[in-house]
Amino acid sequence: MPPAPAPPVLAAFEGAKGFMPLREGLALYGAAVEAGRLGLPLLEVGTYCGRSTILLADAARTAGVTAVTVDHHRGSEEQQPGWEYHDPTTVDPELGRMDTLPAFRRTLHRAGLEDHVVAVVGRSPQIAAFWNSPLGLVFIDGGHTDEHASGDYEGWAPHVAEGGLLLIHDVFPDPVDEFTGQAPYRVYLRALESGAFTEVSATDSLRVLRRTGKGI
Repeated sequence: MPPAPAPPVLAAFEGAKGFMPLREGLALYGAAVEAGRLGLPLLEVGTYCGRSTILLADAARTAGVTAVTVDHHRGSEEQQPGWEYHDPTTVDPELGRMDTLPAFRRTLHRAGLEDHVVAVVGRSPQIAAFWNSPLGLVFIDGGHTDEHASGDYEGWAPHVAEGGLLLIHDVFPDPVDEFTGQAPYRVYLRALESGAFTEVSATDSLRVLRRTGKGI
């Protein structure tokens, strides 16, 4: 039976602002628990308000490792004003720009997981350019344009350790989902075609792949 978070952790996840459905969250948690056994950090690209971070942090706590989450906290394309996924409560009233960092900090505090997460605030490619540590898990859940999805893959996939896991969220093969999931789908195909990663599981729009070869 796959591992599941304790009821308080699951309740914190379900109560947090964000978009990840429960089924995918449970699959993420199971992958994070498995990857944690490598004794390496678990890294997420795309924090938003910390919904999925709760699950990574709890898995990291169990494994005695650290969860790292990377985001500029200004929101991705579909979260800007006028778009379907915009939440006006995430807008800084003084600057008039999105700022999800305060909501993220409240989410982790309420879940009691602040000590198990390192939040890196900045743009993913800039941070990946100077990152030099192997990772047990990389969860790509950032921007949904080809530029951003490809940048996240190219920046972070090289750091997945042998036997480690690469997770890609919002993988939608149907061309009707061009804006919401085609770029992650193309990254997923690229990972498989590279020969460096082998698919482990698919849960709705979440794909889990394992590093079984070199390169990206």
